[in-house]
Amino acid sequence: MTIRSLIAVLIVGQMFCGALAQQSGTGRSSPPPAVSPQPQKPDEDDVVKITTNLVQVDAIVTDKSGKIVTDLKPEEFEISEDGKRQQITHFSYNSAPVSGARSNSPAANQVPDKDAPIVPPRNLTRDDVRRSVAIVVDDLGMSFESISYVRNALKKFVAEQMQPGDLVSIIRTAGGVSALQQFSADKRQLNAAIDHLRWYPLGRGDVSPTSPLGAPGLKLPGMADRSNAESQDAFREEVFSIGTIGTLHHVVRGLHDLPGRKSILFISDGLKIMVADRIRLLEALRALTDEANRASVVIYTMDARGVQTLGLDAADNTRLLSPMGARMDKLGLGRSMTEAEQQVMARHNSFFESQNGLHYLAEQTGGIAVLNTNNLSGGIQRVIDDQRGYYLIGYRPEESTFDPKSGRRTFHHLSLKVTRPGKYQVRMRNGFFGRPDEARKAEEKTAAQQLLDALSSPFGATDIRLQLTSLFANDAANGSYMRSLLHIEAKDLTFKEATAGGHEAVFDLVAMTFGDTGTAVDYTAQTYTLQLPEEHYQRALRQGLVYNVTVPIKKAGAYHFRIALRDTATGHIGSASQYIEVPDLNNQRLALSGVVLSDSKAGAVDNAKPGAELNDPAASPAVRDFRQGAQLEWGYLIYNAQLDKQTQRPQLTTSVRLFRDGQMVFSGSELPLAIDRQKDLQRLPVSGAVILGTDLTPGEYILQVRVTDTLAEKKYRTATQWMDFQIVK
Repeated sequence: MTIRSLIAVLIVGQMFCGALAQQSGTGRSSPPPAVSPQPQKPDEDDVVKITTNLVQVDAIVTDKSGKIVTDLKPEEFEISEDGKRQQITHFSYNSAPVSGARSNSPAANQVPDKDAPIVPPRNLTRDDVRRSVAIVVDDLGMSFESISYVRNALKKFVAEQMQPGDLVSIIRTAGGVSALQQFSADKRQLNAAIDHLRWYPLGRGDVSPTSPLGAPGLKLPGMADRSNAESQDAFREEVFSIGTIGTLHHVVRGLHDLPGRKSILFISDGLKIMVADRIRLLEALRALTDEANRASVVIYTMDARGVQTLGLDAADNTRLLSPMGARMDKLGLGRSMTEAEQQVMARHNSFFESQNGLHYLAEQTGGIAVLNTNNLSGGIQRVIDDQRGYYLIGYRPEESTFDPKSGRRTFHHLSLKVTRPGKYQVRMRNGFFGRPDEARKAEEKTAAQQLLDALSSPFGATDIRLQLTSLFANDAANGSYMRSLLHIEAKDLTFKEATAGGHEAVFDLVAMTFGDTGTAVDYTAQTYTLQLPEEHYQRALRQGLVYNVTVPIKKAGAYHFRIALRDTATGHIGSASQYIEVPDLNNQRLALSGVVLSDSKAGAVDNAKPGAELNDPAASPAVRDFRQGAQLEWGYLIYNAQLDKQTQRPQLTTSVRLFRDGQMVFSGSELPLAIDRQKDLQRLPVSGAVILGTDLTPGEYILQVRVTDTLAEKKYRTATQWMDFQIVK
């Protein structure tokens, strides 16, 4: 691939005049530098079973110091249903990864480069997942202050506490949820979701976790419209509480078919049970916990408010607690603190009542309620560490447990006791409704349903091998867009002899772009009939096919592009996805396009059309697999470079770095960028090349490009972009 065609991958309907600039700023008069390394310092999908033949639950046991006990034997447990002891027929202990564990290898123990880009995860399979964690942020019931603390704690979780094999989703109760497709191991996607956490002013949360006494606008007893205000607040509390529970129901359903230890971390400013329609809310909570138990989902809860004093403080205005108190104060008669004391007591009661729902959800599903702590990060660590391991304990229930005459709504209480001498705490699901889990029937799905399932799944379908590269770019005529290159392994398609000669394959292709909340912002679907003459068919079998799709982007932000392909002859499906961030170019700040990588010997991008064969199709921009000793070329565009007032030319320097496992293994010199006859100074092309040293260890790498604009404001002077690739033997 030539330098010009490398940059052209990013361009739609735009041509550049003159020679494209090299990284060095001059023509390539010498071979590119060689890069060499610098010295470097039990199947859990069915945990809970509730059938007529087996009731099986999970349990965690800790000693008096809170340490998890892992060596108990079946004879050291007693399990009871509705107070009647049952005989244990199934027993095992299942271990999970320990959060925060570090490798003893020297490379793993090195401090990561703080400027290194986040390493994108490889596509996870179901076997790779050890924990599936849904973090539900209850912005329907959270204060402005709490949102800020939660955002910081979640940032630390993603950066430091999240482990390989963790599949995580961050979901807002006030936002439109599409739980399944939001599960990801990509820290960039999770950070984007955290950045978009906002206070929901119409919810049941105030600016502060506890409202000051006597503050204007508060519905306090003693006001003229007391009864009306209280009823409105109670109704508002009930409505938003039911909405929160509805979101949790949705997340539980999304977790049902996911692998690994499944849990929800519900972060809120409290969830009251004693609201206007107490019966309705309790029924909703009980239905939620039963559904979570049957889906093997443990619910952990966290009070985001931390430690609250709840007593009188400087923010409380006791002079405005009632009209009578104000009149007494004006007459100089003084006032009794009785009303203030009553309001302080009411604030205490309201605070602790709001924690009842958090207690309930955790206790009913075997989780932990993390309350009254200002260390939210430590609370999250406690939740993650709690999932190190658990016991599976099962028994054969009596026929009366699921007797239809007793009603499917009969709740059966479970209790578990440790008989080993000593003090132990047991946490488990405390019961179930008297209805067996219904056997899932294998339903016939249409082709459209199969493709949509593949798009929404966090795991890539692998019947047809796909490789996806998505890039952001912008041009004057079309604005911002995302261009994606999809490499299709032609061997996985079904080709038949065409009536007109050659070979023919028919496949359905669906592509969808999701925003940071998981909502779809763009969609395309088409059926392709691919007819290839013999020569091109043989080349496609050797090299694969490349499909190009361009999606216009109207708004800056984080996007997730997903694509699925279905072979109509066999029904086999392949899918791929990629996360991409689109900068806001309207703010006139320095920004970069996506980075295109290729080997100069790779040939043209669209190798499905007649033309020269690719010597190494894996080294094309669509696949990004390069051999040791190969010449790695890159290209990208610079946007919004500032212009010198006198020369009307930009003053830019560029550099490139290579990373492996968060450690820098190569750093190029910072060189000035030469601007030749480029007319569009707001879109400057840059390209360069390095030779991958033969002593570079095969594996995953990241190429990071860095641009500095000496004319820009200091805090907006530098922009970086990167692309991952593999070195193969």
